[in-house]
Amino acid sequence: MLVEQIYTGCLAQGAYYIESNGEAAVIDPLRESEPYLSRAAKSGAQIKYVLETHFHADFVSGHIELARASGAQIVFGPNAHTQFEAHNAQDGERLQVGDLEIVVLHTPGHTPESTTYLLRDAEGRDYSLFTGDTLFIGDVGRPDLAAGAALTTEDMAGMLYDSLRNKIMPLGDSVIVYPAHGAGSACGKNMSKETFDTLGHQKQVNYALRADLSKGDFIRELTTGIPIPPAYFPLNVQRNKQGYGALRDVLDRGTRKLSPSAFQLIAEEERALVLDTRKPEVFAAGHIPGSINIGIDGAFAPWVGTLIPDIEQRLLLVADPGREQEVVTRLARVGYDHAMGYLDGGWDAWVSAGFDTARIPSISVDEFARMKAEHPDYDILDVRKPGEYASEHLPDAHLLTLDTLNDNLHQVNPNRDYFVHCAGGYRSMIFASIMAARGYHRLINVEGGMAAIRKSGHFPLVSTACTAS
Repeated sequence: MLVEQIYTGCLAQGAYYIESNGEAAVIDPLRESEPYLSRAAKSGAQIKYVLETHFHADFVSGHIELARASGAQIVFGPNAHTQFEAHNAQDGERLQVGDLEIVVLHTPGHTPESTTYLLRDAEGRDYSLFTGDTLFIGDVGRPDLAAGAALTTEDMAGMLYDSLRNKIMPLGDSVIVYPAHGAGSACGKNMSKETFDTLGHQKQVNYALRADLSKGDFIRELTTGIPIPPAYFPLNVQRNKQGYGALRDVLDRGTRKLSPSAFQLIAEEERALVLDTRKPEVFAAGHIPGSINIGIDGAFAPWVGTLIPDIEQRLLLVADPGREQEVVTRLARVGYDHAMGYLDGGWDAWVSAGFDTARIPSISVDEFARMKAEHPDYDILDVRKPGEYASEHLPDAHLLTLDTLNDNLHQVNPNRDYFVHCAGGYRSMIFASIMAARGYHRLINVEGGMAAIRKSGHFPLVSTACTAS
């Protein structure tokens, strides 16, 4: 028996490869099929099943292309209606993979079709549980994504409570829990950084599995403080239900080399957005006017999905040499399939061609301390999440969370000067670049963010977090 977790950090997503006696199953694959096909080929195994725990919202799953390439059968749980050929397994149905057995457990709550897969070893013993977004390490899936007129968020939370108590908690403590996500995903509120655990330990530490937790208390706790989901979530669900274009076509289009003049022409004629994926400090020093910066070395794809509201938006890419295909692939993972090409020769080619350039003022924390003293009228914008702000912030900083920027532009006065910071500098540059692209040019980025501010000792810090008395 072989069980491998294939974890993708930028999406905080876990896919799984299971193999026994020449047969394999893949659970919740990413869009690119090659890693799973190569893994099976390495062992000489045949992929028999592509198992989906639910219709994913935060990424476009690879079930269709992987099934096409391998001949595997796509499997969803009950209530999953697709526009492509798939097997809707029934609750309790058993699937054979070599000497192993996979038991289908319908566990609605995160979504109506959410399904957990229980793996039994060759001796028939319960070994591991692939929980999708039903049960995370330290948390459970949010119940609001599939809520609507027929089922409210509270209805879904009640279903999740029943699924946990009736299907998962009765299983043995030694069963290994393998979830679809870890810390950093928007599919839950307080996920652990750990990517697997035993069910027994989760029963001890996961609030949602407390033995004395009533259904009413569970619903209230689960539905309180749910963050607004990124706008791209329902669009990814639709693609996972209906199907999507071939990744090869997306890559071929997105990795076209464009000269600076061709790049400029397409930007104007196609109204394409220029997405610069270089490091924040490099972008600050010089970039194409009107471009926005979301660095590839960070939570790139989720931030694209959160801040570029139109999933059909045409994109032109500025990337570090050799990373262009990586950028296009990571965009495609969240459904952004309309990259039109990249700037051949990168930033140096643009400068050499004589086109206009722009920069964003970016200062060290020492310069921040000096300028703040000299310009007390400058405002400070903290673009971190509310919980980060509540834990520790500058006394005179205003919270304007990056996630909500598109809905809160009115809070920034284009005629005032602002210092902007986040935790480490990644999000503040995204913020500043978007504002600059929209005509706000009086923002100064603080390099290193709160980490540098705290370390410097130049500033008093306050907390508004609630503490137990």
